[in-house]
Amino acid sequence: MGPFPRITYTEAVERLNAKGNPIAWGDDFGADEETLVSEDFDRPVMVSRFPTAFKAFYMQPDPENPEVVLGLDLLAPEGYGEIIGGSQRIHDHDLLKSRIEANGLPVEAFQWYLDVRKYGSFPHSGFGMGLERFVAWMCGLPHLRETIPYPRLLYKIYP
Repeated sequence: MGPFPRITYTEAVERLNAKGNPIAWGDDFGADEETLVSEDFDRPVMVSRFPTAFKAFYMQPDPENPEVVLGLDLLAPEGYGEIIGGSQRIHDHDLLKSRIEANGLPVEAFQWYLDVRKYGSFPHSGFGMGLERFVAWMCGLPHLRETIPYPRLLYKIYP
């Protein structure tokens, strides 16, 4: 089977436009765009280097092109969407503080996060996995709701 295919956000935008789905560079992907990108592949595809403008403040900008982050989304095939999102995290205190301020977030609420950088951080990464989405894809379930261990119902919101 081989490794997962890898494309950049820029390549994904070009693919979407070629398919007649007009999207400008800098626009975020929704479910429709994720489905259109993934239908070109027979396995999950990694899309990397998304624009810094719409990604989380803590994602490390690419040193070669600060317009994009060192991050990726893993898109499942067959329309299941993003199952993993990850990135290198900003380890530089001053850059992190400037990103918090640029996003209009209260610096005092993130002081503990800044202190971690100030008193000894190093280059590192993290990711999040959409477990329910992954299970839906692996099991071929038609809807994400079928994978949630404690479903919320109209008259029952507690398990």
